Amino acid sequence: MDFKISPETEKWRAELRAFLASELPPGFEGDDDFFDNEEQMTFAREFTRKLGAKRWFAPAWPGEFGGMGKTALEQMVLNEELAYHRAPSGGRLFTIGITGPTMLVHASDEQKARYLPGMASGEIWYCQGFSEPGSGSDLASMQTRAIRDGDDYIINGQKIWTSNGHVADRMLLLARTDPGVPKHKGISAFIVDMKAPGISVQSIPNIAYRRDFNQTFFEDVRVPAKDLLGGENNGWYVATTTLDFERSNIAAISGARRTVHDLVRWAKERHPGGRPWDKAEVRVKLADLAIEVETGRLIAYRTAWLQSRGEVPNYEASMGKVWMALLGIKVANTGVNLMGPYGQLAPGSRWAQLYGRVLTAYLLAVSGPIGGGTTEIQKNIIAQRGLGLPRG
Repeated sequence: MDFKISPETEKWRAELRAFLASELPPGFEGDDDFFDNEEQMTFAREFTRKLGAKRWFAPAWPGEFGGMGKTALEQMVLNEELAYHRAPSGGRLFTIGITGPTMLVHASDEQKARYLPGMASGEIWYCQGFSEPGSGSDLASMQTRAIRDGDDYIINGQKIWTSNGHVADRMLLLARTDPGVPKHKGISAFIVDMKAPGISVQSIPNIAYRRDFNQTFFEDVRVPAKDLLGGENNGWYVATTTLDFERSNIAAISGARRTVHDLVRWAKERHPGGRPWDKAEVRVKLADLAIEVETGRLIAYRTAWLQSRGEVPNYEASMGKVWMALLGIKVANTGVNLMGPYGQLAPGSRWAQLYGRVLTAYLLAVSGPIGGGTTEIQKNIIAQRGLGLPRG
């Protein structure tokens, strides 16, 4: 990997920072929990439209689809800056980070022309319909069925952990189209309108009392055959492409980096009992975190570098997923313990430090080694595809 960032990319980063300084309110600290807050949701929608109007929501996409033809590395710089400044996410991960790149690989020309411009403009948000209550890490054991009926497919079943499902306009859905073949070979991918009759979404509050998780039910939902993505019974290959893009996202790394920087700043401030920064053990712990965050950042940069060369990262993306899952827990745990009793205060408390983000991060970090593919699964991918070890 070439670790040198070109002057053009650094200029792009400077433009992004200037835009964020002008568009985000003074002292903006972000609010990731826009799911129950209509004001924050409106702000998130408006912000993504502004990015789309500048062709900055998906700058690496071709110009005919609403992008700028920039490199995957420049796209990652955008994601990094947005996450670090806690700009509204607006469904960016599932729309631009996952579904869009997957469409660029697997969609027909007609599908690309029909769907990608609306995604790049920031108008249309996507969610992902993969996981099911009885599947766990065995994604191919899904039971949601799609049966061909003339020009449509009729879908019945249930999906779970549908992040942003209640605010998404469309879903990238996996369903079984042939139960008579080996399970990996009988799956198809669809683009589904979330307002289609027969779809219902139910919120699942998580441990941090956020409501971005959902379960989605499909009851005789008709999906036009023209919205089949990648061909019938080819959904498993569509899914593996999707997961490689999902695991290469830098937003989590950048968010952890911002948290570490906030903790350093907080430790240097005067508190009852003195400055935490004056204790050698505190400086050592924060230094360790700073090093590990930068390591994760370089792993993510390498993934984007491979994408910029036309390669689809696989075990490299899994490396980043494992690293970030463990790092997220370590950063949050260090923060909670560093703050003592203040670290147990939730957002909204008058005594909460750093807006209560550390406690929220601590609670959410529990799912890091599970969501998007468990750490055990990622290690299998690294062992088999990266190190060439035999399947156990």
